[in-house]
Amino acid sequence: MRLVSIASGSSGNCIYVGDDHTHLLVDVGLSGKKTEEGLNEIGLTLSDINGILITHEHIDHIGGLGVLSRKYGIPIYATRGTFEGIRNTKSVGEMDAGLFHPVEAELPFLVGDLEVDPMAVSHDAREPVAYRFYEQEKKAAILTDLGTYDQRIVDALQGFDILFLEANHDINMLQVGRYPYPLKQRILGEKGHLSNEACGRLLARLLHNGIRYIELGHLSRENNLPELAYETVKLEVTAADNPYDGNDFPIYVAKRSQVSKILEC
Repeated sequence: MRLVSIASGSSGNCIYVGDDHTHLLVDVGLSGKKTEEGLNEIGLTLSDINGILITHEHIDHIGGLGVLSRKYGIPIYATRGTFEGIRNTKSVGEMDAGLFHPVEAELPFLVGDLEVDPMAVSHDAREPVAYRFYEQEKKAAILTDLGTYDQRIVDALQGFDILFLEANHDINMLQVGRYPYPLKQRILGEKGHLSNEACGRLLARLLHNGIRYIELGHLSRENNLPELAYETVKLEVTAADNPYDGNDFPIYVAKRSQVSKILEC
């Protein structure tokens, strides 16, 4: 199983997950052209894609969905609340209702060789989810766009080979930055985004000896820096009550508008 971030950040999100036979996209917040170019870099085209999984209806996650669905007829998987949000987003345009496949949190389903397990998260959207992927003994998870985590999420992400986790902002940069106060409060709230510090504390509870890759994603352009996210997460892991050091595992930071490293297990 492979996971590749095509782009990750407030300007657009798109992640590929697949194997030799099944190819999925998680969110399509990019234009069709940019999505195609990203897939081409890993030897694929949009015609190869078996399904698009949508986490929630914010435009940086669905910006290219209308064009792609109309041109390629790719099945779309999302919660009913998310579908309602998509239908109310005028810029997406009309789509064939037959492409919609409703999913529910904690109810796994199969797309080709991959088992997909949606997981409810706390975010200011209608019915947002994160996604976990299983292929035989291999496990990968994508967890972004959530303001907080709890024991349920910690338990649900144990023993994974690949973790793609949100490290959206540095708290100090956000607090002293130029965002208006209501937006700052939204980001910092329980339905906002995970900070670097929160990401590190979560990761410290998910580490195990068999983990292969950790990638940090959905970094804010205004309120974070890749180097800062990386160092803060490592420091939180080292400071936590666990047997690990921040340097014990490969940690990568997803690129904002370029294809990132291929993570394979």
